[in-house]
Amino acid sequence: MIRGLFLLLALSALTFGAQSPVIPTMNLSLSAPDTPQQLVSSLNVLVVLTLLFLAPAMVLVMTTFTRFVIVFGFLRQALGTQQVPPTQLLVMLAMILTFFVMEPIGTKAYNQGIKPYVAKEIGYEEAFTKTTLPFKNFMIRNTREKDLALFLRIRKMQNPKSVADVPLSIVIPAFIISEMKTAFEIGFLLFLPFLVIDMVVASILMSMGMMMLPPVMISLPFKILVFVLIDGWNLLIGNLIFSIK
Repeated sequence: MIRGLFLLLALSALTFGAQSPVIPTMNLSLSAPDTPQQLVSSLNVLVVLTLLFLAPAMVLVMTTFTRFVIVFGFLRQALGTQQVPPTQLLVMLAMILTFFVMEPIGTKAYNQGIKPYVAKEIGYEEAFTKTTLPFKNFMIRNTREKDLALFLRIRKMQNPKSVADVPLSIVIPAFIISEMKTAFEIGFLLFLPFLVIDMVVASILMSMGMMMLPPVMISLPFKILVFVLIDGWNLLIGNLIFSIK
């Protein structure tokens, strides 16, 4: 799958970088193709179309998108604002922040691997290794050793001597569960101040004998006010980005 993602990037670079791109035709009939080149071109188009559906999911699990979207979900639950901000807006914000964080890594991967491969300076295997290495380094920096060791133990593999020796099939799942644990830790810290506000409001209502009035209804404006006064979005996004290694 990862090799397919690299093929998609390389084919895209060839398509947009050529002066007069040649669009291959697909022969869906049962007859044999006229030339081997036509068969290869048709198969390449099929691979690209397939990866268009699968590539986004693979790219998202190799980036910080998981951390962002989970934390934003916890924030909305802590505020108790139901569907505000909308889910679509939170997902788009997470994607934009992910692009902001991963842009230097993607540029480095393109310059090291895809660009020389398109220029026919290196082979496919070397280009694949150089393209995935920046992403692998990023994922390992943000992966706990315990999570990485878990999947190495499941595969019964020896401890790697370098980053290049760790296969992507080990790095990606270890990175995902590390990101989810980090996101849950941040979500717990987000809940604490809003939980205190809920408890204070509930105590005041009980002391006033207004036990039938839902405390959430009264505490919601105060939680929103506190979040706005401390410039919550600025603090949250800034700390989220600085928490990434």
